[in-house]
Amino acid sequence: MNREEKLKSLNKRYGRNSGFVNGGPGGMPGLGPGGPRRKRMMGKGRPKDSIATVRRLLSYLKGDTPKLFAAFICIILNTLGTLLGSYLLRPIINIYIAPADGSRGDAAGLLRALAVMALVYAVGIAANYFQARIMLTVAQTALRKLRNDLFGKMQSFPVRFYDTNSNGDLMSRFTNDVDTVGMMLSNTLVQLFAGLLSIVGTLFLMIYTNIWLTLVTLAMIPLMVKAGGMVAKQSHKHFSAQQSSLGALNGYIEEIITGQKVVKVFSHEDMAQEEFDLLNEELRNNQIRAQFFGGIMGPVMGNLSQVNYALTACIGGLLCIIKNFDVGGLTVFLNFSRQFSRPINEISMQVSNVFSALAGAERVFAVMDEAPEPEDLPGAKTLAPMKGHVVLDHVTFGYNPDKVILKDISLYAKPGQKIAFVGSTGAGKTTITNLINRFYDIQNGSITVDGVDIRQIRRDNLRQNIAMVLQDTHLFTGTVMENIRYGRLDATDEEVIQAAKTASAHSFINRLPQGYQTMLEGDGANLSQGQRQLLNIARAAVSRAPILILDEATSSVDTRTEKHIEHGMDRLMADRTTLVIAHRLSTVRNANAIMVLEQGEIIERGDHEELLAQKGRYYELYTGLSELE
Repeated sequence: MNREEKLKSLNKRYGRNSGFVNGGPGGMPGLGPGGPRRKRMMGKGRPKDSIATVRRLLSYLKGDTPKLFAAFICIILNTLGTLLGSYLLRPIINIYIAPADGSRGDAAGLLRALAVMALVYAVGIAANYFQARIMLTVAQTALRKLRNDLFGKMQSFPVRFYDTNSNGDLMSRFTNDVDTVGMMLSNTLVQLFAGLLSIVGTLFLMIYTNIWLTLVTLAMIPLMVKAGGMVAKQSHKHFSAQQSSLGALNGYIEEIITGQKVVKVFSHEDMAQEEFDLLNEELRNNQIRAQFFGGIMGPVMGNLSQVNYALTACIGGLLCIIKNFDVGGLTVFLNFSRQFSRPINEISMQVSNVFSALAGAERVFAVMDEAPEPEDLPGAKTLAPMKGHVVLDHVTFGYNPDKVILKDISLYAKPGQKIAFVGSTGAGKTTITNLINRFYDIQNGSITVDGVDIRQIRRDNLRQNIAMVLQDTHLFTGTVMENIRYGRLDATDEEVIQAAKTASAHSFINRLPQGYQTMLEGDGANLSQGQRQLLNIARAAVSRAPILILDEATSSVDTRTEKHIEHGMDRLMADRTTLVIAHRLSTVRNANAIMVLEQGEIIERGDHEELLAQKGRYYELYTGLSELE
């Protein structure tokens, strides 16, 4: 694979595409059945509808309309103060410094006029200060709403969404993209409005001062607009590319840092560095192009402004000689010609910020526009209490409807029973548990709990009654007590401690520096893998859920620890419907029923002794005559 193909592949995986193909959370990304694959990422290309994006952003300012009105009043006062202060130069020069009749100037009158000018400018400065404070508050309030909406929307997404999108790219939308939007709301909008107001006011005063010099200035506007438009078009394109490259790089960094142990075990540091260099170089190139076109806007417009200033000065000097145009008027007009160009320059320079913010906003809205988890059906039930009778009746399912993963699966589990699933990797074991949780909905057949189709049960009610202990542990930043209580937030300290004893975690917790109040950070980095898993088991114990799913729950626990917690696990599973996924077949010998899956079908079922007597696939797996593929 050459350099360009490799870069294209990295962008496809880490930030440019989003969508869902075959697969689910039971396997590695892109490995077919049981694994999600990234095919089409969010935030691709340039903004499709900038006007719609702007309208959507402005909707976040609606609640602060009075503050916005006050800010715009301040902007108007600031602009009027600047314009009026500049125009006062004309009477000051013509009356108090160089009177047209050739008389001496009036020092006292000059001081009074300067005091008036200072007062006018002071009003403008005060107005500018207040509008800056107001807009800062308004912008941060809007950003708070935007982040709340984004985070809230992400809580409504199905598991499928997180299986198929880069965590780093999603984080980039929360940070970099939202920050660029905030910069536009707090600064750019104000400068755009103030610039337009200044242009209109300056143009009015220029016409009032001298129409001929005004025509000279206006003649330069088409050239300035044309030049600005050409630069803005390129700036728009490259800022969109910059934001996408930044998301891809963040996605790669997040994955490599998370999987650093795997990188080191397989000695892939050089490969990781090479891939990072490719993404980093692309980001650098896109940033150079974006910043270049964003940066040259000012110089281009500034140089055109200088040309306009020179022409105005030359023609104005001739008018003073030929048409008796007053010196004060020429001085004021030259100042106005520079003021007229300055807001145009500022608006042009803000274009890069606008395009960067719009690109970021579209990436944020692309997440918010993803389809949430479907709502519960009308009349969905709440089962209270839930007993835990689980029945799968001729269930057929595929992450992609065109490729079936589970084929005609039927089984039942009663409270107090332990049902085990064994089989090759990718056979569909984890998929069955995901369907019971309604992380995905089946295509054919039915799944019932206590005789009610799970599609007729409220999702939150269903999941509150299912406790899961996954192979991959996850602990939150907080105390040991808080992490166990995450299984049931209203659990008392005594119930948490009892759950820890049930999971055989109590003894090692007491050996921690602060016991149950020990702070865990970095996903429990200060604990061993086995200890983290014990806390997850305790979390499931405190939940009191009638249905328990153990997905390779003891795979990270050594054999001695596994034996030590076996009795605790038995206590945990008592009177619960327990579904166990295991590769260690020794852990499922006491199961009431063992389901052997291959290629999405149950090929054998029975208890341990019955399956050994059949001398089929389970016998081969248990005796080591065959390996799990």
